[in-house]
Amino acid sequence: MGVSLMVLIGLPGSGKSTVGRHLARRLSLPFFDSDHVIEQRIGCSIREFFEREGEEHFRDLEQAVLDELTQGESCVLSTGGGSVLRAQNRAHLHARGRVIYLRSTPEEVFRRLRHDRNRPLLQVADPLQRLRDLYAARDPLYRETAHYVIETGRPSVATLVNMIVMQLELAGIDAGCTQGSCARAHP
Repeated sequence: MGVSLMVLIGLPGSGKSTVGRHLARRLSLPFFDSDHVIEQRIGCSIREFFEREGEEHFRDLEQAVLDELTQGESCVLSTGGGSVLRAQNRAHLHARGRVIYLRSTPEEVFRRLRHDRNRPLLQVADPLQRLRDLYAARDPLYRETAHYVIETGRPSVATLVNMIVMQLELAGIDAGCTQGSCARAHP
């Protein structure tokens, strides 16, 4: 079985976009970041949209974009941290792709994001506590949606990509086919 739709989920700042870009390159697949697609459509940052329209309106738009992206071409898709909040998103992601949960502790994410001013949910007095609250609420949803859980810890991006490819291969998904090895592996 070849690779079709790979979906990365996890907390904001868990590395979904960075790992997704590298994984897409490794698998010779196009890469999409659902947050970037949304920003292109609305013509402003998600933070501005959040402030102006509210989270509920943003989640409606996110749901429509995820539905569209998960029915299209084979690709690697990085999702927004809150994409799993709606049951329909969780069901579509799980049914239509291979979902990888990049699991990071709130402390790891805080260390990476403490100077980032573009994350609307972290613009609060105590961002670490906010991340702990997000983790407590979302970790069960990420686990419910995921086919694989990858602990991000401190490995390099290349190591994380290798861990994902190894999981795919263990599951019988031929992640090497896109590298031109199909002819050798499957004469």
